[in-house]
Amino acid sequence: MAEVIPLTRLLYLVIPLALCWGFYYRWCDKKWELVIATVRMVAQLLLIGYALHFLFDNEASWIGLIVLVVMSLAASLIAVRPLEERAREVLRLTLVSVVVSSIFVLCIILYAVLELTTFYEPRTFIPIAGMIFSSAMNTVSLSAERYFNELKSGKSATEARAMAFKASMIPKINSFLAVGLVSLPGMMTGQILSGTSPLIAVRYQIMVMLMLLGCGGLAAGIFLWMLHRRDSKEA
Repeated sequence: MAEVIPLTRLLYLVIPLALCWGFYYRWCDKKWELVIATVRMVAQLLLIGYALHFLFDNEASWIGLIVLVVMSLAASLIAVRPLEERAREVLRLTLVSVVVSSIFVLCIILYAVLELTTFYEPRTFIPIAGMIFSSAMNTVSLSAERYFNELKSGKSATEARAMAFKASMIPKINSFLAVGLVSLPGMMTGQILSGTSPLIAVRYQIMVMLMLLGCGGLAAGIFLWMLHRRDSKEA
């Protein structure tokens, strides 16, 4: 069993965070964004900790559907956040790409890989769905921002699409290349710290990394395909 970390010990991590915030404050326009994000992250995780107690004890399928709806909307809204004035314009495309890719990969993981007997088993469904939707959100956000920046620089829609997709895949490909050499991913580290055999943890980590790249790439691909198709019709 992993040691329970007292909340007071987590305060030590404020030291590197404060140094990072110093750079952010001096160099970036939105000076308080990092502080707000940190406070929001802590509050959200504390709240979800209590919420998961309830969710794990209730296996009603309608709760699973509510979880999917909330994740879909939240992921889509966060994904378009960096686009500012274009956010509303591409929100529908973002929602479609995130939902289609995430549900597709989630079904493969739950039914084909883990072979669950029911769709909604809270202790499995919620963490995996969260990782999948997060991956789709990040790649769509990166691809959207890069796509519009390339259009502004004078690239054609086809060139912008290719460069945006490649840029959205860089974090995923880097994580594939670095795993085991530079880093041990979070899920694998957590399992090892909790006493799971490294040989078992490795299999779960392979599953996670494949599903994150697959879902992220699919989400970005669907989004850019729809965006390019729309822009081509308008041209």
